[in-house]
Amino acid sequence: MSIERHDFSNSSDLAEALATAIAEKLDEAIQARGHSVLAVSGGTTPKRLFEILSRKNIDWNLVTITLVDERFISPDHERSNEKLVRDHLLNNQAGVAKFIGLYNPSATAETAGIAAANRISALPRPFDVVVLGMGLDAHTASFFPGGDRLDQALDPNEKALVVPMQAEGAGERRLTLTLPLLVEARMLVMHIEGNEKLTVLDEALACEDSMKKPVRAVFQHAKTPVQLYWAP
Repeated sequence: MSIERHDFSNSSDLAEALATAIAEKLDEAIQARGHSVLAVSGGTTPKRLFEILSRKNIDWNLVTITLVDERFISPDHERSNEKLVRDHLLNNQAGVAKFIGLYNPSATAETAGIAAANRISALPRPFDVVVLGMGLDAHTASFFPGGDRLDQALDPNEKALVVPMQAEGAGERRLTLTLPLLVEARMLVMHIEGNEKLTVLDEALACEDSMKKPVRAVFQHAKTPVQLYWAP
């Protein structure tokens, strides 16, 4: 496991530094390949990051933004990750970026996942930047301990790009990108805040069973050093 750790004294400094690093990586990709892809996570932690990143001066019209995971709920629902991104990231300079969501109004999460996979498969790979978070149960993306499709989602040889996930700790049924798609990213970020989450991450990295501590699988299989951004 290779980790490059970036510690900050507060979340504001972290958000500014991480937004700058992401913007630089996206711009580098645009200069090299004429486009870039950014995959982001939901939750409360990235709001400040999104707002700062949205003001960075890059060619956002050449950036595609997608989600690491999503709840199987309408995109106007308060718990929707798509709504979070639209409210906090697809604004200001970033308002011209292209957005590819995972949700669509299918009868089931399974059929929605197939449609989402078709959209994701059309994006250039590997993704240039993937930003992950982590819960206190050591889940990342929608890799929840006890998830009904967790073994598939964490399989490093899995061919499916998107799988549905149901778990006791997840609330709504989810759609999640699978491990191989995330860990091949040119820049893979783990953004966590608080001493409690740092303790959970340390415990997960020391654990030998990714089914119990799913975030461990990201660090175990990452193709580049994981960029760990943390503030207390």
